[in-house]
Amino acid sequence: MKKLVPYIALLFIVTSCISTQSTIKNIDDNAPTPRLIDNTTFVITEFSNDIKYGYDKDYPINIYYGYNGTTTINQERFLNALAGPKGEKITYTQLESCCPFPTKRNEMGVGLLDKYELKWEGQKKPVILYLNIYEKGVIMVPFGLRLKK
Repeated sequence: MKKLVPYIALLFIVTSCISTQSTIKNIDDNAPTPRLIDNTTFVITEFSNDIKYGYDKDYPINIYYGYNGTTTINQERFLNALAGPKGEKITYTQLESCCPFPTKRNEMGVGLLDKYELKWEGQKKPVILYLNIYEKGVIMVPFGLRLKK
């Protein structure tokens, strides 16, 4: 029983912090599944004009991994397609998972967003993007970034 106490406490904390309604504004269950350039990179053809897209936790990039074996592969495929504002090569690091929200695409009924930090040479301040593996949406290049050539 002593071993179960930390897990029960964690479950209580996570579920008590979750709203019964999602605040995510850009879920689109009819969004097309992205094609691949190769096994590591998505084909992205659209650019977002919305400065909140990806930069705001209520407008994350809805990647939806679709039970393909690993939860981070589609995040990496998305990030591998991006470049800095002048075409610079980017590096990215997952910072944390945050921002719990209700979802039907997880057995526990809870999803978390993943925060990624993007850096490139000459950059003044790192960029933070929010990615969501639980919901679908149109995948676009966030405002101010480019596609890798």
